[in-house]
Amino acid sequence: MNKQPFAGLLERIDPCCVRIPKSYKPGMRVPGLLFVNDKLLEQARKDQALDQVANVAFLPGIVGASIAMPDIHWGYGFCIGGVAATDPAEGGVICPGGIGYDINCGVRLVRTNLKYRQVKNRVRPLIQALFNRVPAGVGKGGAYTFSDKEMQLLLAEGASYVIGRGLGVPRDLGNTEANGRIEDAEPGNVSDHAIKRGKNQCGTLGSGNHFMEVQVVDQVFDEEVSTAFGLEKDQICVMIHSGSRGLGYQVCDDALVTFRNSHVKYGIDLPDRQLACAPADSPEGRRYIGAMRAAANFGFCNRQLLMQQAREVFEEVFGQTWQDLGMELLYDVAHNIAKLEEHSVEGKKKRLWIHRKGATRAFPAGHPELPNHFKKVGQPVIIPGDMGRASWVLVGQPGSMERTFGTTCHGAGRAMSRTAAVAQTGGRKIDKELEAKGIIAMAQSRRGLAEEQPSAYKNVDDVVDVVDGAGLSKKVARMRPLGVIKG
Repeated sequence: MNKQPFAGLLERIDPCCVRIPKSYKPGMRVPGLLFVNDKLLEQARKDQALDQVANVAFLPGIVGASIAMPDIHWGYGFCIGGVAATDPAEGGVICPGGIGYDINCGVRLVRTNLKYRQVKNRVRPLIQALFNRVPAGVGKGGAYTFSDKEMQLLLAEGASYVIGRGLGVPRDLGNTEANGRIEDAEPGNVSDHAIKRGKNQCGTLGSGNHFMEVQVVDQVFDEEVSTAFGLEKDQICVMIHSGSRGLGYQVCDDALVTFRNSHVKYGIDLPDRQLACAPADSPEGRRYIGAMRAAANFGFCNRQLLMQQAREVFEEVFGQTWQDLGMELLYDVAHNIAKLEEHSVEGKKKRLWIHRKGATRAFPAGHPELPNHFKKVGQPVIIPGDMGRASWVLVGQPGSMERTFGTTCHGAGRAMSRTAAVAQTGGRKIDKELEAKGIIAMAQSRRGLAEEQPSAYKNVDDVVDVVDGAGLSKKVARMRPLGVIKG
């Protein structure tokens, strides 16, 4: 494996961005843009992610640049942290590898009116209660099950469907991206196998990097915006990271089978078969888009039900209703999705398919898609870190619209593979190491904790410094972990 790709080829534009020129590979339609400082660039060179950025530049209809965020690392087709805009009016494609297997994997942040002093001596029983209540782990089912007919409604209506069953309140929708529903979903395009896999997985965490974490705000960087978001120092929050589980995985898998020979049918020449795609306006493209939107709606429902369970646990532990505890949803944002959005390209407004894989929207103040209560300050951006350091809330900035199609990073980004992380652990006990730092971690397996140990990730503070410095999103508040549950 080439450990130092692009040596001498990268062009530094500014301290936070470098360019891969189109001349790197014959056939690149646009350059690559990497939002990284020198430290993160050296980390990115350790795998093939930079080459993946160049490969994405071959996609038919791509405009602007093939973009990567500072949490870049190797993925399927696109790198994690990859962003690409394709123009359907110019034969632009839809690419499942640019969305990922876990469609609408995303994160939501729930604030409370609890302060650290009220919680610090009850963290262990709180985390234990969450661990006992919230299903986590590979293939794990949960307390909520849906009939075939109910699944069709859930996939079409998104979070409003489960809220209509008393599992949340209508105001939750106003604090969820797209009001918790991607329109024009086509549940009929979702295979029976995918439906079967998802039937009892709504309201479950899954495994890998998914988690539910109790956090405390330890620093505020922008008083005006933090006040608008309802955040203050020493406040307790709950962060939830999960996606569309087995259903979304199967939707992606089904599409990749369908797209396997699309390159022949549509005369698409690509350097990597993992970038299998089809014109967005083709029958195959439209069918996948309808199924992808349905899976995204499942993801919104999943996080809504996870939040509902967290609210119930807090009620039991603290002896108050979740409303009295102030457990309000700050925001929920997707980071594995493609959406048709209006953007300016060379001075012209165009409707583009924005692929975000391990990347999240960062719309600035005044953007028409923002709910009224965020229009003045901008969209909340939620960036989880690792179990041992920190997570962040930022706010979208105008630079994101100018440079990255309204996009910023989605997390810290892996610094080593899961296999390497486990090998590095040896006989260490990660839960004990975290406990020594004042963090209670509970997981279904020791291997799961080993895969997700803090050193397996880049320092999220470094990643956030880049998107802040590049003008994509601005620092608002930093949270440190108190306790976490994982699969």
